[in-house]
Amino acid sequence: MWRMLQQDTPDDYVIATNETHSVKEFVEVAFDYAGLDWQEYVVIDQRFYRPAEVHLLMGDYSKGKAKLNWEPTVKFEALVRMMVEADMQNGAMLRQRE
Repeated sequence: MWRMLQQDTPDDYVIATNETHSVKEFVEVAFDYAGLDWQEYVVIDQRFYRPAEVHLLMGDYSKGKAKLNWEPTVKFEALVRMMVEADMQNGAMLRQRE
């Protein structure tokens, strides 16, 4: 973000990894890292699937790489683990307040 703010003119950038992952993959990694079996907690309801679901969504960071010299440094699994750790710490903090 700092590099974006240093540009002479405002512009839009995609911050992404050029990878694609499903929600199921995210859930599997997150629950595994937390030591839980996701299938014991997650219910998949076909009614909530979008009828015209896009099958491939992938962010292209090439503009950020070209103009900002930016590339992703955190891989998918590491990012999910960071998110789980933050949620677990936040939950611990909330419990301490009670």
